[in-house]
Amino acid sequence: MELQPNEKSEARFLLLEGVHQNAVTTLENAGYTNIEYLTHALDEETLIEKIKGVRFIGIRSRTQLTKKVLDAADRLAAIGCFCIGTNQVDLHSAKIKGIPVFNAPYSNTRSVAELVIGQLILLLRGIPEKNHAVHNGSWPKSAKASNEARGKTLGIVGYGNIGSQLSVLAESLGMNVIYYDVVTKLPLGNANQVGTMHELLSQSDVVSLHVPEVDSTQNMMKKAQFEQMKTGAIFINAARGSCVDIDDLAEAIESKKLAGAAIDVFPSEPKSNEEPLDSPLRGYPNVILTPHIGGSTVEAQVNIGLEVAEKFVQYANYGSTVSSVNFPEIAMQQQPDTHRILHIHHNQPGVLSHVNQLFAKHNINIVAQSMMTRDEIGYLILDVNQLDTKLAFENLHSVEGTIRLRVLY
Repeated sequence: MELQPNEKSEARFLLLEGVHQNAVTTLENAGYTNIEYLTHALDEETLIEKIKGVRFIGIRSRTQLTKKVLDAADRLAAIGCFCIGTNQVDLHSAKIKGIPVFNAPYSNTRSVAELVIGQLILLLRGIPEKNHAVHNGSWPKSAKASNEARGKTLGIVGYGNIGSQLSVLAESLGMNVIYYDVVTKLPLGNANQVGTMHELLSQSDVVSLHVPEVDSTQNMMKKAQFEQMKTGAIFINAARGSCVDIDDLAEAIESKKLAGAAIDVFPSEPKSNEEPLDSPLRGYPNVILTPHIGGSTVEAQVNIGLEVAEKFVQYANYGSTVSSVNFPEIAMQQQPDTHRILHIHHNQPGVLSHVNQLFAKHNINIVAQSMMTRDEIGYLILDVNQLDTKLAFENLHSVEGTIRLRVLY
């Protein structure tokens, strides 16, 4: 690897899936102008060719950064997911290649929470069915099966950023809120944590999922769980499609065990806007199906564009990895009259000692340094005297366990 200070004009960015234009503006304002902007996702084979030479790639939920794609990424420095989730990225492969992954875990929480509130009100009132009937020439003017949200119990599964915000909005409607989480969490407002999923399911008039995609949440809602719910309850999933057995949910709707459902995420989703959704839930007038738009509001996309693009800038300019989902987190203030070197290495004993011994041997002055490790990866930031940069770089390259080096300035 050659010694090459950070040249902004050479740092190539590839932004896919029509991320908000303010991401481009943020990068350009920081001096990065080599930006390719596409409004669509790319399939694996196309991406394998396209990613060669790219330093930073920004995606949303459709683009899949598999190990095969990452193996073809010969210059990739960082990945930005312009969304909450990162399951579309092989995080482990990225990590062991020394590539931090950033996302926007908070920017669209309000958008998702508001969608769920809107859906639960519509379903409690039976609006989807009435809307369907009127479109088909009927006039079902009746209060039957039409209920207020006030006084009903909302059960939230997963009391994180979205779940807790939903809790506050639901309470403002006069709902009673209970929640289940794998860890003990302090409630916002008057919400109460229950000890088991069974407690939550059996007490709730509306159940809403807000959990991550991990092994323990795979098909966490299936026939047994739907049977534990109240007859006539409502089920909402705006979390991850893999968390629900869709066939079992369709059976619960068909048998009228549940009065309705709203689903925004699916186990298998269309790859483009022109491809139809294949789901057994299609056709039920009491089921709201939306195309994975929980976070797709103008306001959310504006916030996400700013947040992820700024993380790109902070990493590109200073090596900051704060809030990376797969990497040691470091932020270090820039020191005057120095060059900054980033040393990404395997997390093995003796690396820092070896670095310090080499620098002492060659009288290389370290003005500031910071190191953190995470799983298999160690990340070291060094600010060295400008006159020592080339010698420091050469010596770091010889350190056993080195994965990659970058000189920033």
